Amino acid sequence: MKQKQLIFLHIFYWAMFLVGTIIVPHFVYDIQHIEFKFTYLLTSLVCFYFNFFIIVPRFFDINKLYKTIIGFSISVTCFVVIRYFTDEVLLPYFGGISNYPEGTNFGYYFFDNIYNSLTSIFISTVFCLFNIYSSLNEERLQLVEEKKNAELKALKTQINPHFIFNTLNNIYSLVYQKSDKALPAIEELSQLLRYSTKDLERDMIPLDKEIGYIDSLIGLEKLRIREPELLIIEKKINNPQLSISPMILVPFVENAFKHGDFRGKGFKMMISDENRILHFYLLNFKKNREKDTVSGIGIRNVKKRLEILYPKHELTITDSETEFIVDLKIDLRNE
Repeated sequence: MKQKQLIFLHIFYWAMFLVGTIIVPHFVYDIQHIEFKFTYLLTSLVCFYFNFFIIVPRFFDINKLYKTIIGFSISVTCFVVIRYFTDEVLLPYFGGISNYPEGTNFGYYFFDNIYNSLTSIFISTVFCLFNIYSSLNEERLQLVEEKKNAELKALKTQINPHFIFNTLNNIYSLVYQKSDKALPAIEELSQLLRYSTKDLERDMIPLDKEIGYIDSLIGLEKLRIREPELLIIEKKINNPQLSISPMILVPFVENAFKHGDFRGKGFKMMISDENRILHFYLLNFKKNREKDTVSGIGIRNVKKRLEILYPKHELTITDSETEFIVDLKIDLRNE
């Protein structure tokens, strides 16, 4: 429970208590000796916060009923003792009036005032338990948020090395073949690394940056593909400044180039943001061999990040013998 809400509840309760205990009886029923109502208010106030700050936090235990009973008994005793002192000691001494007939023993007074104490003790206990529960819930949410942030950071650190691994394999192949494309590939890689290192430190980036990263990646991969014209890319972006978490789409493209079959085949990628709903579609043909041991690292990571960042996303992955299809929708309207 937020501090302001808790304070408001306390003020509201005591305002109602004051109206019902003193104002209404005095002006409506014209009760004499209103002093006893003030002593009742004072006693309730003291015992309310004695129970709120000390008894409930220390004694209330749902698994140990005896502790709760002991705490309740202490609060009731506190109420009765304080009221007895004010009504039967102070008022008779200073005002010459007494709440109970002369000769009333303490035992009768004790049991008669248990009922009077119940309202304050019960409300105090409820307020305190709500406060404790709310504090625990806030701590739990904070721990969940910290865990989420730590997991996201860990996942991000895994994405970048995976990308480097794939790209270095491509460059190694070009260098081994003594291709003229090797040096442009190294230059393109250096630009991508500068770009990715900077943006991975941010929680959100503009959509056009994520797409620009994909364009650079595809441009790098085209250097090793014999028929780059087979790569079909369609983009329809109306809101390039929409915010998106970095490296959400890139791992799917990396996976396509890592495990796709480009011998006389290509792939098809479509990206749109109609009504601020990001729609990403990717189809690639699979190689006719078993995937290596590092297959799917980026895909697994991006799935986890989507679950954390965009719990209402729609992701459909079709993994057949010949094709791998990704169909992803993310609502970016609230980002």
